[in-house]
Amino acid sequence: MTAHAESDAEPEIPGVEAADDEDLYEDARRARWTATVTGALLALMGLTAALMRVGGGVPALVPAAYGSGSAVCVLAAALGARGRTRWALWLMILGVMVMALGDQFD
Repeated sequence: MTAHAESDAEPEIPGVEAADDEDLYEDARRARWTATVTGALLALMGLTAALMRVGGGVPALVPAAYGSGSAVCVLAAALGARGRTRWALWLMILGVMVMALGDQFD
């Protein structure tokens, strides 16, 4: 066997079976869907809150904070769909924090 053929072969890890790989793939798929759906729902809620606050006689900073937090959550949903679940989680936290900060000015 040549050196090139050896490097193409998948290394075997003792104690790890194919079923474990399938479980890992299933967990990763579930994490992607969770990040995507959660980011989209947070974005929808932030957009709804921004639209409700626009006509309510509150400072302009309040709907702007909800809108920008919603935009951050949309970005988090997009990253979650691409498999960047850790980044998506932190961006969702940031988006909700921006929305909560805007709510303090109400």
